Amino acid sequence: MVSNDDYDVGSIVMMKKPHPCKSKSREFEVIRVGADIKIKCQGCGNVLMFARNDFNNKVKQVLKK
Repeated sequence: MVSNDDYDVGSIVMMKKPHPCKSKSREFEVIRVGADIKIKCQGCGNVLMFARNDFNNKVKQVLKK
């Protein structure tokens, strides 16, 4: 599980499950941090939003801070 201090805006994170787009990318860029976390798929550019607790449970690791 990742803590809140491990990522910030602009960080690249790897999720536990791939995004269901054509590229099947597991890498996402964090574009907003607050009560909710907004991330952008590195494969298709789709933007997803998660509650902070859900996001912390679904992140596998932080690739680039």
